[in-house]
Amino acid sequence: MKKIYITILFVLGSYYIGLAQQESNPKHPKGVVVAPILKEIVENGCPGASIAILNEEGWWMKSEGFSNLEKQLPMEDSHLQYLQSIAKTYMAVAVLKLYEEGKLALDDPITMYLKPSISKMVDRADEITIRMLLNHTSGVPEYNFDPEYASTLLQHPDKPFTALDYISFINGKKLSFEPGTRYSYRNTNYVLLSMIVDNIMGDHGKYIEQVIFEPLGLKHTYYQISDEKLKGEKLSDSYWDRYSDGLLENISYIQKQNVTYMVGDDGVVTTPEEAVLFLKGLLDGKLLKDSTLQLMKTWVNNGAGKPAYGLGLGIGEILGHPYYGHSGGGIGAGCELRYFPENKLYMFIAINIGTVTESPLHVKIGELRDKLFATLAQ
Repeated sequence: MKKIYITILFVLGSYYIGLAQQESNPKHPKGVVVAPILKEIVENGCPGASIAILNEEGWWMKSEGFSNLEKQLPMEDSHLQYLQSIAKTYMAVAVLKLYEEGKLALDDPITMYLKPSISKMVDRADEITIRMLLNHTSGVPEYNFDPEYASTLLQHPDKPFTALDYISFINGKKLSFEPGTRYSYRNTNYVLLSMIVDNIMGDHGKYIEQVIFEPLGLKHTYYQISDEKLKGEKLSDSYWDRYSDGLLENISYIQKQNVTYMVGDDGVVTTPEEAVLFLKGLLDGKLLKDSTLQLMKTWVNNGAGKPAYGLGLGIGEILGHPYYGHSGGGIGAGCELRYFPENKLYMFIAINIGTVTESPLHVKIGELRDKLFATLAQ
């Protein structure tokens, strides 16, 4: 078995040596106030961070810290970052393009578009619609809650998971609630959506490239990644705090393998700039009709009764300021893609430390992240 982990034998906060990267547009009004916060994020335990902002004052991009701690390689704006669950927005756009083309209806049961062998693995599949998958109101169980999935991922990262493998983890399991009655975020929904697009178009990955990457001219955005696809690109390394003791391990191999096999719910890597270009292109109407975009913004409420999610697009607010977008987290990365309509500002931030496991490092990083978002929202 290949050696996967490289242990960092010092507390993360002690290694930072003030490595600052060149920033674009240093006089950008938002950049001036955000730059110190980004630096603080790295000083307080994050190996590296990269951000892109676009508003009426133009672009501002900056990276801090390291893409690779062991080799002291600086994080750069050109590094590819893992989008994690932000990929769901891309998947939703592909589904909605098929809706616009009349190849599916949002309120049709998913059994109309899935092979019978797949439908029978999903409890009460004939009561679940495509819309319910898109806005997480289906009630299907979460595949990655299955202990077998987690143990296989960590112990056998070379195993090539397929969409069928992911769905097999919910085979025979009852729905968590009545379809369409409430919102509960489930990755499984988007795996099923990828299978639906496969059935209609033959290859959902190629369809995503055709209807999103190509129209927007995204030359550094990749889905269903491979060494061949990423040849010549720089992909940031990934880290996690396995024992929640403030000591980081390089988990790049497992992170990359995990994302390589994700379908529908994850699997996209891109630069901070192209992440922003995707969201801007979507909200500017370059990918979908205005009426379809309004459907994406048909929000369902969370348990607190507040709007939370549309059709592949999230909604929230910071200090009373609303935003649209999506977040993403993995065992070795985390990111946020947002648009603040009040000040017409787009932003994307990526960090290369895992965000789905507990760590004392996350506390301060989380506080600084919220401070950054509040600064951008105002």
